[in-house]
Amino acid sequence: MAFGRSFWRETRASYAFVERNINLIKRYWGWEVVWLIYSIVNALSITFIGKAVGAITGQEFDQATINATILYLIVGTLVWHYLAVVFDCIAESVQWERWEGTIEYTFMAPISRLTHMLGTTIFAIFWGLFHTGIILAFVAVFFQISLENANFLGATVILLTGSISFIGLGIVAAVLPLLFPERGAQMTNIVKATILLVSGVYYPISVLPTWMQPLASISPATYVLEGMRRALQNNAGPFDLWASYLLPLLGSGLLLVPFGLWIFLRGEEYAKRTGRLKRNG
Repeated sequence: MAFGRSFWRETRASYAFVERNINLIKRYWGWEVVWLIYSIVNALSITFIGKAVGAITGQEFDQATINATILYLIVGTLVWHYLAVVFDCIAESVQWERWEGTIEYTFMAPISRLTHMLGTTIFAIFWGLFHTGIILAFVAVFFQISLENANFLGATVILLTGSISFIGLGIVAAVLPLLFPERGAQMTNIVKATILLVSGVYYPISVLPTWMQPLASISPATYVLEGMRRALQNNAGPFDLWASYLLPLLGSGLLLVPFGLWIFLRGEEYAKRTGRLKRNG
């Protein structure tokens, strides 16, 4: 009975963080509109590179090759955008608390940090899907791509499984604004940029310098992107993706989420002890 009451209280507390993030979106809707427009234009600009491959190289390519290139870039753009939104929502949560002046109230509230992060991650996943869906709708207007070989179940399983790893990475990155109030938020972008560089978002891993290619094998984004491309281009289902993509993603997620929570709690203790919690950057 006591467990049931405690579980219900923590569930309501998690939803409170979801609702608070929704209210922040409403308050700063202008920022979100600007960011959404930028993301749409960025996605279109990158995808037009695939359509222009013949003009760039001076060679003629058949339509099937052009369509395959466009689909390759579309998958990379949309999947990366979704993962980046999930990562940013979690990694920047501390900075938002500082901007709103609520950081002390949140970190002194009688709830577990797991409950806090659970609410933040639930919002991040749904907001990432919503954001990416809008971009997909705009991209579909400009590019007619056949998905007759797509396995949508495999793609969905890969995306959701990969989200776990990025939740863990986001929690780890959220420690930076705690420890470095003046520059921590900017430091999270370095983490994201490094993942973007080595994970094959817009190009195959094989084009990277030899010494950089091993870095791709430890990036969860690599497995999400390659798995999504196999699912959407080669009709790969969950069983086909299990050993090469889903298993590594599950393993990294099961490691990164507990590690992220552990290191965040250590960073929180240090920030409280040294007076960094309230200090504004």
